[in-house]
Amino acid sequence: MNGDLKDRSDVAKLVEEFYRRAFADPLIGPIFTRIAKMDLARHLPIMCDFWETVLFRSGLYRRNALQVHLDLNARFPLHQEHFERWLSLWIENVDAHFAGEKAELAKVQAMRIAGSIHRRLQGRSGSDFETLRPRRTREEEPADARGI
Repeated sequence: MNGDLKDRSDVAKLVEEFYRRAFADPLIGPIFTRIAKMDLARHLPIMCDFWETVLFRSGLYRRNALQVHLDLNARFPLHQEHFERWLSLWIENVDAHFAGEKAELAKVQAMRIAGSIHRRLQGRSGSDFETLRPRRTREEEPADARGI
């Protein structure tokens, strides 16, 4: 195992190894290869920009990651199991190559991103806190709850 993620070359190593694993995976590999028909040579720099922005705030990624997944989901419905497998492969990959603050951030952000995109594809809020609601004032409560 190496140390922590330090720069773009580390991000590139992480992303390249992840996609090698993901493409070979029996559950999500076909989504990348047959459905999305991903051109890995073209996609890797984009994903490096994304993760470099997430981890180091580089500002290099300026695309709409949600829209890419909305378009893909329209062609092939993405389910919880797909997101869970993506996340599992990502975390295993991070743990196999890196350890430290940025490595932990890469895992936490991946969990947040996967959860948010999955919820949005279901037409829900992207927020982890979607079930929290502002507290009702007494006047807003239904009459039966106020004892009326």
